Amino acid sequence: MPVEEGLVAGTFPDEGSARRIFRNETLLVLALSLGASGVSALISFIGSVTRPGGLKDQAATMNASAAPGRPWLDLAWQLFGIASALVPVALVLHLLARERAGGRDLGFDLRRPWTDLGRGAVVAAVVGSVGIAFYLGARGLGFNLTVVPEALPAVWWKYPVLVLSAVQNAVLEEVIVVGYLLRRLGQLGWSPMAALLASSVLRGSYHLYQGIGGFFGNLAMGVLFVLLYRRWGRVGPLVVAHSFLDIGAFVGFALLAGRVDWLPTG
Repeated sequence: MPVEEGLVAGTFPDEGSARRIFRNETLLVLALSLGASGVSALISFIGSVTRPGGLKDQAATMNASAAPGRPWLDLAWQLFGIASALVPVALVLHLLARERAGGRDLGFDLRRPWTDLGRGAVVAAVVGSVGIAFYLGARGLGFNLTVVPEALPAVWWKYPVLVLSAVQNAVLEEVIVVGYLLRRLGQLGWSPMAALLASSVLRGSYHLYQGIGGFFGNLAMGVLFVLLYRRWGRVGPLVVAHSFLDIGAFVGFALLAGRVDWLPTG
């Protein structure tokens, strides 16, 4: 969509300046958040494919201990990591405020909690069941590392931290990769298809550390989430769905690892 005349007149000298500012702003936001994660994941993937042995014999560990044997220090690091990862979301909301917009314009608010919860739960159930089968198949074919969703010590704060980590991932990814990015790309004149592809490829890119399966699986999820966002006009249900998916992965792994035969543990 074009840059609004009122926004240009009230905030920027002209439409060309607005587009340049939006472009640079978007690049900076991504460089500070999930764009940088995509580059990091690519480097990690190159390291994995050039290491002797197959991908499935290597592990991609998430939510690992930051201070083994020192639970209180470990907890401090975990909470710091979760809070600092949400700073780009605060930055995005601040930038949107310049154009008299905010989380409400992205559907990131509490106006429709039960609708968002219901839709998110349904999406999570569908994506989760397909995702588990896809992951196991990709790993079995050698296209994916063994994903270890958590490796925290058995302490009292383990499960609360896993839940907080899941919600943090959901808020960061859906607000930036769906709500914010699609808004900015539209303002920059990108076609709906190009914006969909950009958002989906970005989502796949920062999961590449998990392997080829992680990239394509999350790319497909990205396509679905963009389509749902355009249909519902809200990132709220996507945040709920993503939270449920990650809580299921993190907490489910903690409860089932070593207790069932079908779940790889690295």
